[in-house]
Amino acid sequence: MKSFQGITASSGIAIGPAFHFHRGDLYFERHTVTDPAAEWTRLKVALATARQQLTAVAARAKAESGKEEADIFEAHILMLEDPDLLETMQQAIKGQSLNAEAALQDATENYAQLLETLDDEYFGARAADVRDVATRVLRILLGVAESPTAGLLIPSIILARDLTPSDTVLLDKSLVLGFCTVEGGATSHTAILSRSLGLPAVVGTAPEVLEIPPGATLALDGGAGTLTLEPGEALIAAYRRRQTASATLLTQARKDAYAPASTRDGHRVEVVANIGNVAGVAAALEAGAEGVGLLRTEFLYLEQTHLPDEEEQYQAYRAIVEAFGSQPVILRTLDIGGDKGLPYLDLPHEMNPFLGFRAIRLCLARPEIFKPQLRAALRASVGGNLKIMFPMVATVAEVRAARTILEECRAELLAEGQPVAEEIEIGIMVEIPATAVLAERFATEVDFFSIGTNDLTQYTLAADRTNALVAALGSAFQPAVLHLVRNVITAAHAEGKWVGLCGELAGDPLAIPILLGLGLDEFSMNPPAIPLAKQIIRALTLEETQKLARAALALDDAEAVQELVKRRAPAVNL
Repeated sequence: MKSFQGITASSGIAIGPAFHFHRGDLYFERHTVTDPAAEWTRLKVALATARQQLTAVAARAKAESGKEEADIFEAHILMLEDPDLLETMQQAIKGQSLNAEAALQDATENYAQLLETLDDEYFGARAADVRDVATRVLRILLGVAESPTAGLLIPSIILARDLTPSDTVLLDKSLVLGFCTVEGGATSHTAILSRSLGLPAVVGTAPEVLEIPPGATLALDGGAGTLTLEPGEALIAAYRRRQTASATLLTQARKDAYAPASTRDGHRVEVVANIGNVAGVAAALEAGAEGVGLLRTEFLYLEQTHLPDEEEQYQAYRAIVEAFGSQPVILRTLDIGGDKGLPYLDLPHEMNPFLGFRAIRLCLARPEIFKPQLRAALRASVGGNLKIMFPMVATVAEVRAARTILEECRAELLAEGQPVAEEIEIGIMVEIPATAVLAERFATEVDFFSIGTNDLTQYTLAADRTNALVAALGSAFQPAVLHLVRNVITAAHAEGKWVGLCGELAGDPLAIPILLGLGLDEFSMNPPAIPLAKQIIRALTLEETQKLARAALALDDAEAVQELVKRRAPAVNL
């Protein structure tokens, strides 16, 4: 019996044989062509073929996994039609006489690398989608068929270096027990797919898992992030008992998804959704979300070749606010710049963009970008429950400057005869340790905090969350991070303000008891995690979670914190 440690991507238990999902590398030679016009036509034919394939794949994904999975391939189709990418490829072929394969790879890889540097994990993970589309087109150009799943005949645990959206749609989901990949993170496609399917998944494991013999018996523990080779009878029996208990809990969770999240001793918290576009509204409402804790507005900027104007933004924000009625919708202002360079923004090159000119810093320096968004948000607030939140705030001066511009926009709209909600709560993201340390000062300036534990963790531990080599260090369960979370909540409550958390930690079953005990008021997460999160909260009491939180803060490392929760909060052991 041998175990491999990885990163939890989706909780749950799977026991079954190993199946290796492997796709051979694609090779081509870079060269110049004598007939660029014909080469451009060859690429256009390949793009059209890919579009036809993706249309069929989207239909299959919708039938098997639902709209959320199908939307991935609809987005892939849009990538094929992106005018900037097409222009870049056409220029490489017609202007530089590059062959189609080289032009395709250069253009898509540059775009993928740009996305990988995004400081928002969701958009950063979309780099895999770009490469997936490029691989599909390259395979068509090279005449290579796709059939890596021919040997999958019985329910198995899928082992792979990584899995793309196109890879996973080829899998017969009835034959998939779980996933284990060497690469990937909590927001990789494997993680997103596994959570949507309710299948356990572990990512970021040792490369040695790829050497496991096909058909070998495996036990996958998504919650613990472990893969065990040839588990003994005792371990299998223990896992079977957990599977039965988890199935019962999940069934009840989905049945009670619309019920409020109240502890056994009557303590009420809000469970809301993180969404990244208008299409995300339906999934949030279906999951029982009590509002939106994080509306990522970057989608309006990343999906276009120009800055969206005020009216475009207003229409999108208004549609979301109306869908949620009286429930809160927290709009995060533009979090872009520096590492998120857009072709139509003239931004300086930076040596360390994670610490650079971005988010609120960019917006305060570029009011021509900031003000249309604030005006659109203010207009969309009428008749709803819109709240505005500023990202990556580091100083009190930034909060005051942002609020001044917001009030200027309000005055302008009122002078123009445009209606604006009388009262709008204003908050900030707590993602920088400096803000968490001085939370008591910020608490007098804002109406609420929303803690972004993804960034707060990487800045606190000095561990790049996109670097697999330090993934274990960059855990939000680290006591240093939990102490900062407690400091923020304590400071806010002392001023009568509320605190939410919209990082990945909010939807982690192991984290929920600790966050509840620390006094968190709002849990914001990806929609599929909402029913279970509510069910876990209902199984706890505030008093027991407070004791658990105090004990966790006294520990020395993330692993010890997680083990403590598993021992003292059985409801999270899925």
